[in-house]
Amino acid sequence: MQPISTPHVRTSIKIVSTLNESYHTNQPPLAGKIKRLVLTQEGRTKLNIYPDREFYAFPRFVKHVDDGFVSTLTNLYRERLRSDMEILDLMSSWVSHLPSDVKYKKVVGHGLNGQELSKNPRLDFFVVKDLNKDQQFEFESCSFDAALCTVSVQYLQQPEKVFEEVFRVLKPGGAFIVSFSNRMFYEKAISAWREGTAYSRVQLVVQYFQSVESFTEPE
Repeated sequence: MQPISTPHVRTSIKIVSTLNESYHTNQPPLAGKIKRLVLTQEGRTKLNIYPDREFYAFPRFVKHVDDGFVSTLTNLYRERLRSDMEILDLMSSWVSHLPSDVKYKKVVGHGLNGQELSKNPRLDFFVVKDLNKDQQFEFESCSFDAALCTVSVQYLQQPEKVFEEVFRVLKPGGAFIVSFSNRMFYEKAISAWREGTAYSRVQLVVQYFQSVESFTEPE
């Protein structure tokens, strides 16, 4: 099964939010906690109800976006990520789109297909986990300087809990960069995404950030 394609893939849409650098010393009582749920139960549903691990069991060594998207995203990473950073690459695959000439302190990958992740040269190590079944990460709090989620946010059925966990594992001042295009595995995207417009999808991801206390206003 291949992603739903259109004649032209739009320029990548990127949403960046950070943790306030002082939140550990002067944090609100509910810092990093879910304030409200964004999605209804209907909005979380998928056309393909079978486990995601089954859908992604066969490796796909293809790029799901065009060169323009990749170039724009790589340039953003170059601007926002320093070489001394420890990075969590969520819902990753065989390629991370990080600048090829930059060596980061550590890059930890997460995904659903171990064969794909094992071919990713940027990952120092990786974990295989279905975030729609278990949203808790096996990482200590404040472990990473940045987290990435590239062209996969549309598949999260519990995005509020995942964003809450990202907040937990980020260090003060850490950044969470979420990028997406207008392509998707249609039957695996949640209803709220499938039925949305380009504008409403941006607003949906913004609301995911806003649902967790103490993320900064997304850029």
